[in-house]
Amino acid sequence: ATDSTSRSTTSTSFVTASNTLSVNITPSSTSNKILVLAQSNTNSSSGAGYQYITLFRDSTNLGDSSNGMNVASNVTGVQTSYTPVSLKFLDSPNTSGSAITYQVYFRSNSASYTARINRGGGTDTVASIIAMEIGA
Repeated sequence: ATDSTSRSTTSTSFVTASNTLSVNITPSSTSNKILVLAQSNTNSSSGAGYQYITLFRDSTNLGDSSNGMNVASNVTGVQTSYTPVSLKFLDSPNTSGSAITYQVYFRSNSASYTARINRGGGTDTVASIIAMEIGA
């Protein structure tokens, strides 16, 4: 799945990055694994702002509850700078026959700063997420 619209938040709790930046997959065996790959550009309204990015499986944060899976920062004082972020996760969902949703979430380090994804160099960019089933 891809998303080409800039998304922003001032929330310090993880929020969905985009309803289109998600993917559904139905494992065929409980012993199989799911490899999830996601990428996006990020930036903040302030050089002091940070963006924390993570993956959710349905309603479960697969990263650290506070820091997620990755943190991106900007060049101090340069709002148009951006940081590319990649997420890679090998999941063992231990289920089969029902769809699982993987989705990118993000948050700001402070309600004073606007965290953005799909944003780089002052323009919208394209983010993507891929899920692949790996047989045991």
